[in-house]
Amino acid sequence: MAGRYEKASLILTSNKGFVDWGEVFSDQVIATAILDRLLHHATTLNIKGESFRLKEKRKAGLITQPIEKSEDKGDE
Repeated sequence: MAGRYEKASLILTSNKGFVDWGEVFSDQVIATAILDRLLHHATTLNIKGESFRLKEKRKAGLITQPIEKSEDKGDE
């Protein structure tokens, strides 16, 4: 990533909101430092809704229960 910094684009996806990254790395300080570096000069997109894979599984009848809606945690 360091070699691409300010030279080329990078796409990073996650199913976790920024507030949850502390749990992912087991350290809120490390997660904040990582996010600080990743988000410098970044454009973020927050896509809400059911995933394409989940829609296809539902269409095929593999999943029948509705998805629980989580509270908006203010992710940007």
